[in-house]
Amino acid sequence: MQSQLATVEEYIAELPEDRQKPIAELRKIIRKNLPKGFVEGMGYGMIGYMVPHNIYPPGYHVNSKLPSCFIGLASQKNFIAFYHMGIYGDPGLLKWFTLNIQKPVLES
Repeated sequence: MQSQLATVEEYIAELPEDRQKPIAELRKIIRKNLPKGFVEGMGYGMIGYMVPHNIYPPGYHVNSKLPSCFIGLASQKNFIAFYHMGIYGDPGLLKWFTLNIQKPVLES
């Protein structure tokens, strides 16, 4: 579900009550660990963490006027989504992520 809201705070306040706390906690963790210089904002209808043009001048590969997205955080219809655009580009980061992320339990 894409939001048209302008700020992260508005986005979180608009969420159903049972989603506000988990999204806020994930946001807190991301902000604590985000590489220096990256910026938080709304992008593509979700909370986004972007690599600004002063760090990566080419910007987003489809539209260079937009900053390159690094992480997206969204409340979807049936789940909370965490999109990490750079995870496969760094073998060490991918290994860490796959070893440390909780594996989802699939319902049969």
